[in-house]
Amino acid sequence: MKPRLSYGKVAPGVRDVMLGLEKYVGSSGLEPGLLDLIKIRASQINGCAWCLDMHTKDARAAGETEQRVYSLSAWRETPFYTPRERAALGWTESVTLVAVKGVPDDVFEEARKYFSEKELVDLTMAVIAINGWNRFNVAFRTVPGDYQPTRASEAKSRQE
Repeated sequence: MKPRLSYGKVAPGVRDVMLGLEKYVGSSGLEPGLLDLIKIRASQINGCAWCLDMHTKDARAAGETEQRVYSLSAWRETPFYTPRERAALGWTESVTLVAVKGVPDDVFEEARKYFSEKELVDLTMAVIAINGWNRFNVAFRTVPGDYQPTRASEAKSRQE
């Protein structure tokens, strides 16, 4: 696979804007592990190899189990996720696929059971952010494989 162009080099301001979204999401108070699951699931739906490489490595470095990472595309058929995670994954799928059937009321009501209004807005921003990254990387064919996780210290603090 050959990249089409390096959007970060061509327009560095775009990358800065996207990193600003990430900074907001990271400081929102949503659990880092939940954010990892959201990023992986949206990236699966969007077929973003770069983001899948990055976020599966980040999740594993932070202590996520292989079983949960590998089963994420079939989360409804497994017992491996909490009700809050399931609500977030349903929300992530609906917001990611909004053009297909919108965001159904039952998906919203399920998310409302587990997330405050502020958390639901922040969750939506997290989905918006990863979908934006996915679109840049898919459109410009960013080549995956060389990403190295940077959250080793976070992973250690989660395990303590």
